[in-house]
Formats: sequence, structure tokens, C-alpha cells
Amino acid sequence: MAKEHNYFIYIMMSISSVVYIGVTNNLERRVFEHKKELVDGFTKKYKCKKLVYYELHSRVEDAIRREKQLKNWKREWKLNLIKKGNPVFKDISLDWS
Repeated sequence: MAKEHNYFIYIMMSISSVVYIGVTNNLERRVFEHKKELVDGFTKKYKCKKLVYYELHSRVEDAIRREKQLKNWKREWKLNLIKKGNPVFKDISLDWS
């Protein structure tokens, strides 16, 4: 049985609108790692440094299932999902204290 915890699906975006979808159990730490380019990979290569969307899940299985679902969506659907809660694609991590 899965341990109940906080798991986040999140979407990072670059200035040129490249979109990255990931899952983590520590959103603030993971966003920091992306912004500071501490991990090699897609977000570092494409400079995806703006957190534009996230969802909270209590079960890791649900979070992974949702991440896979979103990754299979068309780009337009992903952008529409972001626009619902963040119409100007603001970096929502800038509001964290």
C-alpha cells in the first residue's frame, strides 16, 4: 500500500515557451534545482525556469499517472490547462516567501 504524502505534478516553461512536466515530493526544492540548473537534462538544456502550473496529490501512484497523462497531451491542451489558472504564464514560484 502506498504511503500518503505530498506529491506534485508541475510544469516548468522557458522564455521561448518550451514546456517540461515533472513529478516531485518537494516542489520548492525541485523548482530551485531547475532555476539554478543543478541537474543536467531537458530543463537545463532548454532553460525551463518558470513554474507555471502545479497540482498536489497525496498518493505517488496518482501523481505518476497524472504526469504520464499530461505528457501524452497535445501541446495546445497543456497550454490551455496552464491558462485556466495562470493566463499570463507568470512564474508562480516568485510569490513564495
